[in-house]
This record gives sequence, C-alpha cells and structure tokens, in this order.
Amino acid sequence: MKSMTKPILQALAGEVPSRTPIWLMRQAGRYLPEYRELRTKARDFLNFCYTPEMATEATLQPIRRFGFDAAIIFSDILVIPDALGQPVRFEPGIGPKLEALTGRAGIDALTPGRAAEFLAPVYEALRQTRAALPDETALIGFAGAPWTLAAYMIEGSGSRDYQTARKFALMQPEAFETLIGILEDAIAAHLIRQIDAGAEVVQLFDSWAGALPAYGVSRWSLGPIGRIADAVKAAHPQARVIAFPRGADSFLTQFAAHPSIDAVSLGQAIPPSRLAEVRQAGATPQGNLDPVALIAGGAILDAEIDGILAAGAGGAHVFNLGHGITPETPIAHVEQLVARVRGAR
Repeated sequence: MKSMTKPILQALAGEVPSRTPIWLMRQAGRYLPEYRELRTKARDFLNFCYTPEMATEATLQPIRRFGFDAAIIFSDILVIPDALGQPVRFEPGIGPKLEALTGRAGIDALTPGRAAEFLAPVYEALRQTRAALPDETALIGFAGAPWTLAAYMIEGSGSRDYQTARKFALMQPEAFETLIGILEDAIAAHLIRQIDAGAEVVQLFDSWAGALPAYGVSRWSLGPIGRIADAVKAAHPQARVIAFPRGADSFLTQFAAHPSIDAVSLGQAIPPSRLAEVRQAGATPQGNLDPVALIAGGAILDAEIDGILAAGAGGAHVFNLGHGITPETPIAHVEQLVARVRGAR
C-alpha cells in the first residue's frame, strides 16, 4: 500500500481523505487493562520506555483494540534530557524529577554526543512497531519542544507556572539560549532518527507553551519549533510535522503559517470554529475533543464529536483530543468515539 493512501497522511498533506482520520494522544496507557498488566513487568517507567519489546507492545495495544489510523510510539518527552546526561526519574504519584540546572556550569556539563547511542532502544522500538503495524496504519514519532524540556530541566520537575525557568531565561539569557540551542539540535536529530527508523509523522509537544508571555512564545516556542521542523524537512521532505503549542492559543495561525509545519494540534479550550482558521493559515488542524467529554460519554460525547466534525468538514482535519486520554476513561467511550467519527460522512 502506498503511504499516501493512508487517511492521516492524506490529511496532513492538506488533502481531504474519504474519512476523517483519528488517533488519540496517550492512546497507549493506563485506561487499558493490557497496558496495566504489561507495565508490571518493567522495573520503572523509563525502563519500560527503553525496552524495545515492551515499548512496541504498548504502542500496538490500542491499534489492535480500536484500529486507530496512526500509532504513536510509546516513549516520553523527557528521554532527551536523560540522554543529554541529566538523569530523569519518575516518582509514583508525583511525576518526573531531575537535578535542576541553575546556571551555565550545568548546561556545559550536558553531553549531546551520547544521545544517539543512548536513545537507540527508542529507534529499535520504532523499527519493530513499523514491521508489526497493519499496512493502513501510519506511525508517529515525537519529542518535547525546546521550551518545555528546558522548563523541566531548570525547574527540576513539573510546575504550576514555570516561573523559575522564565526567570532563568531573562536573567541568564546567554546560558538559556545555549540550552535552547543544544535542545534544538538534539530534538531535530532525535526526530530525524525516528523517521529513519520508520516514523512517517512526528509531533512536537510544547506542553508548557501557555506558561510563556507573548514575546516568549515567539522567541522560545515558535522560533525553535520552526527551525526543528525545517531541519526535519531538509532530511526527510516527505515526512509530516505536527506542532502542539499547548496553551499558546493566540499564536495558532503563526504556527500554521510556518512552511515546514504541516499540522497544528489544538487544545480543548480552543473553539472548533478555529479549525478553519488554522487551515486557512496553511496547516491541517488536529483536535480537539475535551478528554473529560470522553470520560462522560453518552449524548454529551456525541454532541462534542459532532460539533468538531462539523467545524472540520470541507477540508483536511485529523480528529484527536485536546490533550491526552486519562486513566479513568472507560474503554466503551473510546469505542463510542471511534464509531461516531468513522460513521460520519
């Protein structure tokens, strides 16, 4: 099967496929009993991510169950800091923990040269997944965007407003720009290697773009993401790039207008009417069902799905959530979602 006959690749090329393609962020995860069983076999979360056979199995589980139009490789955005020599650990019930960068010395101690070898298990998982996927299913690779990774690396954990990282950017500008540059290069190389290993699409998650002021979005989110997308396209012109600048709602058209960005993923706070705005600016809109509506199910879920499909009608559109699927989501509601989207004409 030629890759461009895959509905999601058609949509990301700006074409209108015969049906709206669908995949879900965090479609592999704790809402699936088979995932929970698999997770017990790993020593810890990163061991799970770095074991190709387990990462492959986790990636394939939602494809077997729901037949989504794309599989997204099971990994984590924080494998990049880990690969750069800033060890990451995940504390149960708390989340990721890193030894916070406080100045130039910590940045200079990073080791970009080891990243390719360190992340080799991710690329092996992609190769194994590509070999096991149905012909009609696309494979998505991903990475965190520079601002989001820098924020974690400077804060040392998640944060409500990432004020420490924002102060670092303004008060130690040379050190911060050095860090962003290191991350740009590492992320671009990681995405290119994922495509080498079989990914046809890559998504950049700027999960904390909404914490930035307007000037920060332009400088530290849009700018780096655009340069990474350019690098990916230079290496793989046929690959498709999705940007997810979560919370940077006023900048959607700027992201969409960048020539190397094929799609922009919308958070659930964005009205469906803006799908057309993204498309008119030059990119395919992706999204943007509220994950809580997926938990609720029933008539509420149907109404939300129908509203998004109506807004996306008449042009390219990839159906997705406005953020990741949550552990408490009933499997029956995911089945309802897929049936509703697939049944639309």
